[in-house]
Amino acid sequence: MRGWRGRPPLPARVAFRDNSLDLRYDVAHSYTMKQISYTKAAIRALRRMPATTARLIRLKIEAYARDPGAQANNVKALKGRQGVRLRVGDWRVIMDDQGNVLAVLDIGPRGGIYD
Repeated sequence: MRGWRGRPPLPARVAFRDNSLDLRYDVAHSYTMKQISYTKAAIRALRRMPATTARLIRLKIEAYARDPGAQANNVKALKGRQGVRLRVGDWRVIMDDQGNVLAVLDIGPRGGIYD
């Protein structure tokens, strides 16, 4: 049987696999990820920036919470104050990484975040 304009018909739609339901993935990584908490200033900064940039920053924070070694070249300890900074392009994320909770203190452009 031929489809539209003599082309072969499209194959039947195949249901895609939902990775969020993969229990092996959830069990293997759920115990290693730190809990993330955002301050009001950090949430306000994420809401004011472009959505694509905010999504990228959130993904980088989650990657750091899952495995700090994966973001090792983008994370440095701060001098003169407690905490670490995560570099995401021209944006900086100030975080406090102590214990099982990763506290995101502030997010801003690289020039004015350290004031």
